[in-house]
Amino acid sequence: MHGYSRLGGGARSSSSPPLSPRFRHGRSKGSSCSRGSSKEDTNWMEKLAFLLMSAVFRRRGLLLFAPLLYISGMLLYMGSLSFDVVSIKDGVVVVHKRAPPGSVYRSPQVFEKLWPFMVDEGAQANANATGNALMKSWNLKEHKGWKPCANKSVPQTELPKSNGFLIIEANGGLNQQRLSICDAVAVAGLLNATLVIPIFHLNSVWRDKSNFGDIFDEDFFIETLGNRVHVVRELPSDILQRFNNNISNIVNLRVKAWSSPAHYLQKVLPQLLEMGAIRIAPFSNRLAQDVPSKIQELRCFANFGALRFSESIRTLAESMVNRMVEHSSHSGGKYVSVHLRFEEDMVAFSCCEYDAGEEEKHEMDIARERSWRGKFRRRHRVIKPGVNRVDGRCPLTPLEVGMMLRGMGYDNTTSVYVAAGKIYKAQKYMAPLRQMFPRLQTKNTLATPEELAQFMGYSSRLAALDYTVCLHSEVFVTTQGGNFPHFLMGHRRYIYGGHAKTIKPDKRKLALLFDNPNIRWEVFKQQMKDMLHHSDQKGIELKKPGASLYTFPMPDCMCKQEEARSRNCSSGKCMMF
Repeated sequence: MHGYSRLGGGARSSSSPPLSPRFRHGRSKGSSCSRGSSKEDTNWMEKLAFLLMSAVFRRRGLLLFAPLLYISGMLLYMGSLSFDVVSIKDGVVVVHKRAPPGSVYRSPQVFEKLWPFMVDEGAQANANATGNALMKSWNLKEHKGWKPCANKSVPQTELPKSNGFLIIEANGGLNQQRLSICDAVAVAGLLNATLVIPIFHLNSVWRDKSNFGDIFDEDFFIETLGNRVHVVRELPSDILQRFNNNISNIVNLRVKAWSSPAHYLQKVLPQLLEMGAIRIAPFSNRLAQDVPSKIQELRCFANFGALRFSESIRTLAESMVNRMVEHSSHSGGKYVSVHLRFEEDMVAFSCCEYDAGEEEKHEMDIARERSWRGKFRRRHRVIKPGVNRVDGRCPLTPLEVGMMLRGMGYDNTTSVYVAAGKIYKAQKYMAPLRQMFPRLQTKNTLATPEELAQFMGYSSRLAALDYTVCLHSEVFVTTQGGNFPHFLMGHRRYIYGGHAKTIKPDKRKLALLFDNPNIRWEVFKQQMKDMLHHSDQKGIELKKPGASLYTFPMPDCMCKQEEARSRNCSSGKCMMF
């Protein structure tokens, strides 16, 4: 045995045991320069290893950094912290941080790679007449047999004398206004108050001057709620005189968002009784999601029973649905609807980048300032487009929606209805979607200019047309969230036996897939079909605590049927009510 210590504590100073004769003989070959260089390199590496090991074991606190070193190494290996060498200038290596996966808009490159495979597959499907995913979109075994029952309990007695008048101001777009109206009905019922037809606030983004009666059927609303809640068109003159004929003189109660029924009974009702009339403005999201069943029933009935669009909207919307069904006769009248949130305001608000050119940046800056006046220029406000894309917060482009649907199996014979406002740079961004789906329709193609003339300039009325066509589609695709898709998902659950029949894509996953120009078509298709299957499974969901019944109407607004009808169904037609 040798008397040295591997930890450096022995009498021998050599850092390695003597070499064997065979090893010494092998090193003696070659020139003196080679021998010297090899020996010096070996000694240098051995000394470095010796010093590192000595430092670690003498100062064991350094071992605490081992996990950190390991994690850093793994991040470098996976590419999250990797760097690209750009150049070597004046002996200095210049490096740039590589963009994280999914943070850059590379969808056009992916489309260029995958388009030939889409064409070949579409031609093969048409030749074999195999049909597309539209004919087998949803699994009937998942149909649970729920039925609408918003009318399940109709009061037979007259309403008691009102405690006073409730005036609310609904703000936002079409479906945020709808939410305010339904919640106001519930609060009026809770307080035994008379609801004055809601006032619509002129929103800086929507810029729609429509009144309640321009969008909803006012007479039907008042008559249908007659046995449940007092509703009047306007404040009676004798009450208005108390406030000098100025509604602004009526006290405006600042009710916190998501207030409980107890708050209304304890804080709002006494003032209602004292003054005879109160205002709550704005009123959006002023009632908690979880309330007693009687209040929930009022919400349900208001949304699914009392609120319907005005006659002018209903007439044109029904014609558009019929035309869309006729246009889809090759697929049994079934079509796909897409809520495409790629308007200029939406792109600007998301703070995402697409072509990342100077023109786009300039246009987005102008749009943000026009609609939000300095909100995005506040001190310490940092805009990170790449982070937004990785987090799934960027609106899907028409191109991305088209690739997703083609990957899910919807071929070029699929009829697609696009619900949207004015698409940002429509000529540029809509072209590839039309290329993938030649049977694409919008309200501007389904309706004539003369039919649309009365609605132009009124975003909420135009949204009501889109809402109706989407409601009756076989498949609805939501791309960005918001009240429009949330109300539609709930309404579609209500009319489709509890199933939303909605595709809600995983945009974080899509960001990674669309960032890989080398992805194979078969791999992409499998990922999209998995996403479709997941949407199918999530189609039937019961309302969880804290969730909105406008999106999840079961079980508050729907009843479970004794037997699922799916056992007697041979096609998807039995899904319709």
